Amino acid sequence: MFYIAPSLATALDALGDYGPEGAAFAGGTWIMRAPIRHQLLKARYVAIGKIPELTEIRIGADTIEIGAAVTHAALASALADLPEFTVLAAAAGRSANPAIRGLATIGGNLATSDFSAADCVPALLCLDAQTEVSSRSGRERMRLDTFLKQRSTLAPGRLLTKVVVPRSRAKSAHARLPLRKAGDYPVAIVSLSLDVDTTNHVRAARIAIGSVETVARRWERLETALLGRALDPAQAADIAADLAGEFAGRDSVEVPPWYRVSVLPGLIRRATAAALGT
Repeated sequence: MFYIAPSLATALDALGDYGPEGAAFAGGTWIMRAPIRHQLLKARYVAIGKIPELTEIRIGADTIEIGAAVTHAALASALADLPEFTVLAAAAGRSANPAIRGLATIGGNLATSDFSAADCVPALLCLDAQTEVSSRSGRERMRLDTFLKQRSTLAPGRLLTKVVVPRSRAKSAHARLPLRKAGDYPVAIVSLSLDVDTTNHVRAARIAIGSVETVARRWERLETALLGRALDPAQAADIAADLAGEFAGRDSVEVPPWYRVSVLPGLIRRATAAALGT
């Protein structure tokens, strides 16, 4: 059964009524491939892709608010002229291929707990994003890292509806390593946001790693190690190489776990160089 919700209120009502038999459907790029992954489809879906509130991007003085049904292509286009969001524009604009980017949504990217190679997750972690989760009983704002821990156990009827990202003057960059060609899932992803002074000494750092482990997370030891240093891509890569042992790469048919970890220093070098504009 497929219900096309005309508004957020009707979508939340339907999801609440369907309970565990229902799920939201936006771009459908992950759900439609469930049979390939030998996963069962839900008995009922609520289409949310045309709900105005969920397809808006609001750019304010202090934050940007991104509706959960905004596509990757729309997000990349909206952020193209905002330098502090280079990391997120790159994540949204380089993932998968143009056809997928025109359908896949930011909400789907964050809410799909078994998709480890989602580009926008580390990008939003390094930008200190928050998520808004709604149900017909109300709305709740939570940090993205908290949402990632809870997303697979959210009660039926609760829906990720918005992502809120603070604005800053930090330099940011996104580096990813596809295995063979554009459109492949990346072996590893580095997203970073760096606040540096006029001499490029690091005052604050947020670095997030995606696709290496099952769930993207921040690399806090590397962030701490870079504080106070003049930002140098080669030195940052050397420090990353010393600290990379804290990651346990996930296994897959594409590459062994150690390979995902081994490419991290090179991606750190690329990302820091990109943030510096070198």
